[in-house]
Amino acid sequence: MAELGLNEHHQNEVINYMRFARSKRGLRLKTVDSCFQDLKESRLVEETFTIDEVSEVLNGLQAVVHGEVESELINTAYTNVLLLRQLFSQAEKWYLKLQTDISELENRELLEQVAEFEKAEFISSNKKPIVDNIRPKLAPLNEGGAAELLNKEILRLQEENEKLKSRLKATETQATNALDEKSKLERALQDLQLDQGNQKDFVKAQDLSDLENTVAALKSEFQKTLDDQTENQKSLEENLATAKHDLLRVQEQLSMAEKELEKKFQQTAAYRNMKEILTKKNDQIKALRKRLAKYEPED
Repeated sequence: MAELGLNEHHQNEVINYMRFARSKRGLRLKTVDSCFQDLKESRLVEETFTIDEVSEVLNGLQAVVHGEVESELINTAYTNVLLLRQLFSQAEKWYLKLQTDISELENRELLEQVAEFEKAEFISSNKKPIVDNIRPKLAPLNEGGAAELLNKEILRLQEENEKLKSRLKATETQATNALDEKSKLERALQDLQLDQGNQKDFVKAQDLSDLENTVAALKSEFQKTLDDQTENQKSLEENLATAKHDLLRVQEQLSMAEKELEKKFQQTAAYRNMKEILTKKNDQIKALRKRLAKYEPED
């Protein structure tokens, strides 16, 4: 029996889709056959026809068949888009970016393999139908737990990234407040020195010494406060630099984890399965075009 290189679950999913495609194809072929039958019953009632009458009959038949085939091709394309949407939506839950190889859709060897698979599944009299009344929703893939671990690591790194961003913002706020406080203290010192200069001429000699001592004490206290603020600012700047380094490290780990998860998924059977499905559908479209070409009049 022909195989597609998939596990039992995925192979059953492929069979279900092929059953759906065969059903739609059969209905459309019956519609085309009915177009010819209607023509025979409604128009071919005379024994002889002129060239103009034959041309008119064939043109009418061509228009009807063209419309039926075009409608089926459009519906097939839209159906494939919905199938791809399901696969891509499932992949996005795992932060994956799937890629397709359109050239593989015309791989004759793979197309023949799909044809053999269809023949073995649907034409063999000994093949039992697959019962699939319940259609489960797509669930995230799990390749031996590795993908799940990578996904958890990505979530953890994202949470740590958010925490570091909050910490960085708080540190920047503290640094800004420290700079504002330093500016206020410097302005207060300048105002004090200005007041001292304006009042020197009006202060008695015996009070001048006391005033200078007071100013010296204020200067000493201010210098101490300024040194403390400088040290605090330096510490905040160091914390800010550390937080930025930690943020860059976490972002790099997050990027590496995402690349590792994407690389692992591209090696799975599901990724190859999607390519094979696209290959099969392209071959079906080509087959329909060839069949349509048989009914087009030659120039």
